[in-house]
Amino acid sequence: MNKQAAIAIFLFLLLTTFVSKKKTIISNFKLKKIEIENNYFLEEKDIKKSLAEIYNKNLIFINKKDIESALIKNSLIESFLVKKKYPNTLKLKIFEKKPIAILVNKKKKFYLSDKIEIINFNALKNYNDLPYVFGNKKDFKLLYNNLKKINFPINIIKKYTLYESGRWDIITVNDKIIKLPLKNYNQNLKNYMDIKSKVNFKKYFLFDYRIENQLILK
Repeated sequence: MNKQAAIAIFLFLLLTTFVSKKKTIISNFKLKKIEIENNYFLEEKDIKKSLAEIYNKNLIFINKKDIESALIKNSLIESFLVKKKYPNTLKLKIFEKKPIAILVNKKKKFYLSDKIEIINFNALKNYNDLPYVFGNKKDFKLLYNNLKKINFPINIIKKYTLYESGRWDIITVNDKIIKLPLKNYNQNLKNYMDIKSKVNFKKYFLFDYRIENQLILK
């Protein structure tokens, strides 16, 4: 055997051994465990179930899009952080949307997030006392933003009702009914905030602001 042939055989064996070892190393990084944290509403088992397709995939080649495409199906998940823990673990920190109301539209129920995003309805623990919204998402978003703008105590509201005319009724947890005009109602809401706790007004259950510059009490 000449010198060149010996060198060629040596290089072949070296490269074959290297490739073989590389394959062995890579094959040791299959995903076996997913750790979930920061989930308050969602059950850990349900999150893991939605990620079933990525189990046993190589951790090196799993990217954020693979995880996002699985998690985005759950409307309660707003975002997440991912960290790979070699050799075989994926750590996920879940950020959930915060439900602030239950929307009833065309006899169907949905949660609304604090950003007025639709969340599929599935009775959540600790959220049995959310106010109900009988109307639509678009009009409620406008009303909700106006309430926040004037610092109206949203926690005292138990029901919002939108009428075909486009105006709203608000019912409080104390069963006070606030009838708002079609538009320019921010001043009416401010007026209600000013008088609601005054002794002279506590006996009334209806605050009707529908007629401009008038307040009808009952």
